[in-house]
Amino acid sequence: MRWDSQQLDVGAGTDAVPLLPLAGLVKSVRTPEFAGITFHEVAAKSVLNKVPPSSTMPFEWTINPYRGCSHACVYCFARKSHTYLDFDPGADFDTQVVVKTNVAQVLRKELARPSWRRQQVALGTNTDPYQRAEGRYRLMPGIITALAESGTPFSILTKGTLLSRDLPLLARAAQSVPVGLGISLALLDEDLAHVLEPGTPAPRARLALIAKLRTAGLPCGVMAMPILPWLTDSEEQLDTLFGALAAAGATGVSAGALYLRPGTREWFMAWLAREHPELVGRYRRLYGTGAYAPKDYRQWLAARVAAAKRRHGFGGGDGFAHGARRAEGPHPAGNLPGGVRQPAQEMLEPTLF
Repeated sequence: MRWDSQQLDVGAGTDAVPLLPLAGLVKSVRTPEFAGITFHEVAAKSVLNKVPPSSTMPFEWTINPYRGCSHACVYCFARKSHTYLDFDPGADFDTQVVVKTNVAQVLRKELARPSWRRQQVALGTNTDPYQRAEGRYRLMPGIITALAESGTPFSILTKGTLLSRDLPLLARAAQSVPVGLGISLALLDEDLAHVLEPGTPAPRARLALIAKLRTAGLPCGVMAMPILPWLTDSEEQLDTLFGALAAAGATGVSAGALYLRPGTREWFMAWLAREHPELVGRYRRLYGTGAYAPKDYRQWLAARVAAAKRRHGFGGGDGFAHGARRAEGPHPAGNLPGGVRQPAQEMLEPTLF
């Protein structure tokens, strides 16, 4: 790894870790519970990131308590953002996690400013706020409390079932401010999930989380992205997925094809060559002109997705797109109406700190 001459002794039972030139770095930590992962704890100067005025996203501000993500999804669009910290977008993105340990304290100060207008804040736009590191650092309870107490609406997108730890806190917050909750789940094949998104909770665990959120009276949309050509886009696979989401009680689903921006493209194609070499040529042809699949494929997929949604009772409104709304009261999971939306594939690259 780079900066080999700069070392930080992190104590007994842990390895010496390179001291990186990260703004606000306090210490770098490796622990046996998170084998292969290094946490770089930083003191952030600001945590609210302003969305550029040109953006089409339905929110104006974001918070990213972590940079890098141990979910290690090979298709993650955010991989390139790790290069802004002088990490690589491949293995470093999965194993070098930057933690803003003072995020709640800084956020409270920013929300108390007279200029703050209580615009919606989105979490999970870059890396997952409920990745495994959250079990160690417990940053989200402070963030949720600060936002709710300031009267600021917020939304969270996650693959992390650790969100259930904060369900009582989220339910209380939703009584005073609009809250949007979304679960990222695009495939049910456990074997494929294990190699494609190896650090995430299993699909069945995320289905159970959707049901738990709905039973608590909280809205829960699903981001069924990315749909992978020739791997997860068959009529049978989509029908099974949307049937399971409807049975779990999802309030809406957004779905779309794989997006391969630079940084992600190289990492994903290397994975494809190892796991499905027979598809490499097809993917090169399909994504030969850019990050998006061709328009005709996207239209074909949208029609197939829309048909599956209609079969399972998802209506024609919005799916999950970081919308925030107030709690609805408890609902049993199953057969709940939902929305359909084809949002922009690319989310946001936040400021570094």
